Parts: sequence; C-alpha cells; structure tokens
Amino acid sequence: MPIMLGYIPVSFTFGLMAVQGGIPVWIALVISMTNLTSAGQFAGVNLIIGGGSLFELCVSMFVINIRYMLMSLSLSQKIMPLSLIKRAAIAFGITDEIFAVASLEKRQITFGYMMGLIGGPYCGWALGTLLGGLTTSILPPVLQDSMGIALYAMFIALIIPAAKYSKAALIVILVAVGISSLFTYTPVLKEISIGWVVILAAVVASALGALLFPREDEET
Repeated sequence: MPIMLGYIPVSFTFGLMAVQGGIPVWIALVISMTNLTSAGQFAGVNLIIGGGSLFELCVSMFVINIRYMLMSLSLSQKIMPLSLIKRAAIAFGITDEIFAVASLEKRQITFGYMMGLIGGPYCGWALGTLLGGLTTSILPPVLQDSMGIALYAMFIALIIPAAKYSKAALIVILVAVGISSLFTYTPVLKEISIGWVVILAAVVASALGALLFPREDEET
C-alpha cells in the first residue's frame, strides 16, 4: 500500500505530461500498463513528443532500465523454482521499491508473494496515469500549461535530497546537467537530437560516478 500510494502522484505527473504533449489519454495509460518504469517512461515520452527516432528510443530505454535486469538477476537467487512464464511476470513487475522490499525477505520468495507485492503498485501506477491524463484533458489550455511546472517540481524533489546528503550524487547530477547544457547551448552540438543527449549524459555521468565513488563491499 505505501508503494502504491507513492506511485500515484508520480504517475499522475506522467499522465499530465504525456497528454499535455499531445498523446491521447488511452495511449498514456497503455504505456504505463506495459512499461512499469518511471524514469524510462518520462524519458521515452519526451523523445516521442520531441520526434526522436525509434532507435534513439530503444537505446535510451536500454540504458535507463538496465538496472532492472540486475535487480531481476539478484532476486532470481531467492525465488523458488518457477515456470518461465511466472518468472517473466515477476521480472515485468520489478521496480526499485518492489526490489527493495523483496530483497529484505529472509525466506524463499514465492510467486504468490511477488504478485501480491507487485499488484498494488501496478494498479496505483496505472490509476495515477489515468487521473493525470483525464485531469489535463479537461482543464482549459491556460491551466494545462501551468500544470507543466509539476514535472520540474517532481524532479527537483527527487534530486535535491540526494545531492544534499551524498557527494557522489551531487557530482553525478552536476556532470549530467553540464553535459546537457553543453549540448543545449553550443552552436554545433545543439543540432544533436535530445535522445542521444540523454543517452550520453546518463552514461558519462554514471560512469564517472562509479569511477570516482566506487561502492565498497559490505562486511557480512
């Protein structure tokens, strides 16, 4: 329930942004129901709205969502023997928060446990998207434009606490912002599409963060 309630306002913003960018409400809902990934969806819809190519979209999604593959590999060591279909269903529902809760389980994880853990957040994510899309579609244009500030407020709320308490996070954020700004304001570089800028900023900033601030193995 806490994960579900936390997902609703974030997916509400996604639905708002998608519909405001010209995507129909039902398509925004289908995206949320088939792609349970917050950062990936925001980046993907931005590329769609901005006219990015399918190749850019695929590469961006791979870079942004590759962490889910690592999470699934980690959880596979704790899941009891299951059929391929059931394992695929679990893998589809893995998010950062769901992984965190499941990884804390001391006992072997069952299919029923994972479906119970995934079901609520999945419904919350879809519901928030629907509410955001419907709300935006019925608002007058002036209010629709002003609601766009919610997206920036959400990202600021996500990065400021991390940057405040973690030097590594601060450096990664500044590098990503610097790269994005470089490609935005430099005469020649600004001709490069937003999709490749997102990919480059994400890869370079995260790689530099891993190089400068490697995680030490925890003592068992």
